[in-house]
Amino acid sequence: MQLAVKTVITLGLFLSGLTLLTVWRASQNEARAEASFPPEGQIVDVDGIPIHAVVMGQGPDVVLIHGSSGNTRDMTFALAPILAENFRVIVFDRPGLGYSGSFNPDGETIEEQAEILQKAAALLGADRPIVAGQSYGGSVSLAWAVTRPENITGLVLIAPAAIPWETPLDGFNRLASTSAGNTLALPLISAFVPDWYVEKALDQVFAPQSAPDGYASHFGPGLTIRRASMHANAKQRANLLEEIRALQPRYKDISVPTEIVHGTADDTVGLDWHSERLIEQIPGAELIELPGIGHMPQVVAAPEVAEAIDRAAQRAGLR
Repeated sequence: MQLAVKTVITLGLFLSGLTLLTVWRASQNEARAEASFPPEGQIVDVDGIPIHAVVMGQGPDVVLIHGSSGNTRDMTFALAPILAENFRVIVFDRPGLGYSGSFNPDGETIEEQAEILQKAAALLGADRPIVAGQSYGGSVSLAWAVTRPENITGLVLIAPAAIPWETPLDGFNRLASTSAGNTLALPLISAFVPDWYVEKALDQVFAPQSAPDGYASHFGPGLTIRRASMHANAKQRANLLEEIRALQPRYKDISVPTEIVHGTADDTVGLDWHSERLIEQIPGAELIELPGIGHMPQVVAAPEVAEAIDRAAQRAGLR
């Protein structure tokens, strides 16, 4: 009996120590990531919610919205500097990611994200910008165009998640979206997954391309694996399918010039399933296919994406 008690006490002390070590290491790694990759721009207060925005260039307004697990640095690596030669570019961190605050404990919907980013853009003087979003950011951009048509001049969708799909949510995001996953699993990832492993995983996102030289050191993978960021991202991903199902019938109401850019080798958000169907549902939309390009055109084909944004500006009478 005494041996059993000692075993339980020993196990309890071990688990307590492991928990304390995990929380400490996670906190240290998150602090290191934030010190190495601080906010690039300014924090805009929108109804008490902090929204991180990077503003550069002069000209017609363009808003850039990143995809899942991203931040402003995904857009400022290549695309935003090109656009800043001819536009005033506003790059946002989506709610809960980067340095923008989270405000919905169940996960910010794409319509909620569109609303708060539109309000932030207006506070920065962009009342009717061209809105361009990649992947999940494309979903938010579609929600902006559908629900806030008076606050948009043109729409550019980059490998957008736009058509309801049949594949289930991946296991990691299913777990990370739950309270148990947030409490038990995410601290272990923040604490013990090394940066080199996360950087290696970037190549899977870029496939069949690889992440360009300097991308990881600019993007800051450590920002992505902070506990709060992973949990916020997973909750948003878990809800996205039903939100797209609800939004899709309203695509026909989009009236602004729309350009869609999609790589033919995108295995993450398939061209044939999403953009080739989407073009039939938005009046006057134009589709630009990028041969051999995967899921990250805003990085590996930034000039082509910039040209699509310029075409949207011309069609809208801004150029």
